[in-house]
Amino acid sequence: MKVIQLHSHNIALIKKAAENNREAQHRLYEAHAPKMLSICRYYVKDIQKAEEVMLNGFFKVFVNLKSFKNEGSFEGWLRRIMVREAISFLRQEKKIEFSVEDIEVNPEQVNNIQTAIEVNEIQQHIDELPEGYKMVFVMYAIEGYKHHEIASLLNINEGTSKSQLFKARQLLQYKINKWNNINNGTDEMGG
Repeated sequence: MKVIQLHSHNIALIKKAAENNREAQHRLYEAHAPKMLSICRYYVKDIQKAEEVMLNGFFKVFVNLKSFKNEGSFEGWLRRIMVREAISFLRQEKKIEFSVEDIEVNPEQVNNIQTAIEVNEIQQHIDELPEGYKMVFVMYAIEGYKHHEIASLLNINEGTSKSQLFKARQLLQYKINKWNNINNGTDEMGG
């Protein structure tokens, strides 16, 4: 019963927000802003710019709220808008570059990163990836997009998406292994 009430309440809140009810819009924003900011932050390194991307995303959410048909998850709909907004921002900033060579990717290759690395170190390593690698990695590994969806959103071919993911994983594994060696005292050369 509680789930039905919560769902009905959410539908009513979305409906009011779509009718430009400022209080309803504010409540939706308050409920979803922290998670949407973290999504924007995956793509945009600078927290202030990530907040700007999120705010622009919410502006688009409220302008287009009437187009949400309560089919599927509202949060999923928000996430797609935030991802597209982050991609648009990075395109405007000319921060997205994809390496041109495609690599033959063996889907059975497994990345065996075994580490006690903290989440903020992982985020830092992700932030240090070239933007093309980072964008595809986040969309695939964190957001759960398929390669054909990534290719469509980024205007690249599917092979490029697979190649960027492969390279991102290799580079992350290298950085994490290096971090582990340094922090476990096994990096004799300091690099």
